[in-house]
Amino acid sequence: MLTLDQVKSKSAGWLGNLHPVLLAGATALIQRSYAKGIPIVITQGLRTIAEQNALYAQGRTKPGSIVTNARGGTSYHNYGLAIDFALLLPDGKNVSWDISRDGNKDKIADWQQVAQEAKKLGFAWGGDWTSFKDYSHLEMTFGLTTEQLRAGRQPTVQQVKDALAVINGPAAGTDQAISVTLNGVKITSGLLENGITYAPVRAVAEALGASVTYDAASRTVNLIRE
Repeated sequence: MLTLDQVKSKSAGWLGNLHPVLLAGATALIQRSYAKGIPIVITQGLRTIAEQNALYAQGRTKPGSIVTNARGGTSYHNYGLAIDFALLLPDGKNVSWDISRDGNKDKIADWQQVAQEAKKLGFAWGGDWTSFKDYSHLEMTFGLTTEQLRAGRQPTVQQVKDALAVINGPAAGTDQAISVTLNGVKITSGLLENGITYAPVRAVAEALGASVTYDAASRTVNLIRE
């Protein structure tokens, strides 16, 4: 089986000119898919206006099948905000566009698993479109239209920060509110800070049938269970 580094190297040529959030998202998607036994390769990233127009001409004024309805400047690829992917076959050389392929033999189509992981990372999937399904397409628009992007609008600093938090998880040192449950029932709230979980001792102890006392002299919390 190909190593993760070998799989990543197959996509390197398409990642360099992506928006930094898309770069982080694409890299995370490759890693998450690989962890599920599904190697993927990024087949398209940033696309120039000229390249977009040439692709639009395919099936219209040039030979081939129609693969896009977007003219140059009207695709998120033109702004580094979209990628396309395919399934990388075990030989590490060929790819598959078969959306029903189950290469990891878990009885779920690999393509669907990749798409679901992508959506968890914040991507919109072309397979969810109603008018023209594009199963290989993933994008992050930040609520901007291509017309706004052509005019020079960019994602805000806060939008970038929020998107990276979804992809990378909270930054180190960020406190997170959590729920503490017993047999699936919430008993109290707590806090996760730098990998350490803090929860009210009394609430947890009493839920487990113990009583709590505090010795101020020794600064000791005592849990007593009859």
